[in-house]
Amino acid sequence: MLKFTEEHEWLKIDGGVATVGITTYAVEQLGDLVFVELPEVGATFSKNDNAATVESVKAASDVYCPLDGEITEVNPAITADPSLVNSDPQGAGWFFKLKLANAADADGLLDEAAYKELTA
Repeated sequence: MLKFTEEHEWLKIDGGVATVGITTYAVEQLGDLVFVELPEVGATFSKNDNAATVESVKAASDVYCPLDGEITEVNPAITADPSLVNSDPQGAGWFFKLKLANAADADGLLDEAAYKELTA
C-alpha cells in the first residue's frame, strides 16, 4: 500500500512497517541534495515530528515522520551519496523504516490520486 502526506513524504506499508522517503515532487522542488541526516534506529516519533533533514544546493528542509512509530532501520546509502535520493526518490532513495504504532492511522493519509491532485 502506497500513501502520501501533504508534506511530500511517501510511505510503502507492508505488515505494519512503513518504508518512508520523500516524493519525486519534493526532490524536484529541492534540487540536488548534498546532505542527508537520518534518525537513530530505535528512536520513536509522533506524527509530524521532525525525523530527518535534507540539504540541497537551494535549501535545507525537514523530513517529517508521517505517523506515530519507532525507527527500525535507516538507509545509510543516502547519507554516503545523497544523490541517490535525486535519482531514485521512491526506490533506492528511501530514508527510514517505521514500525507503526497503529497501522490503521495510514488510512488518514493521501492515496496516489489525491497526492497527484495536491501537486498538480
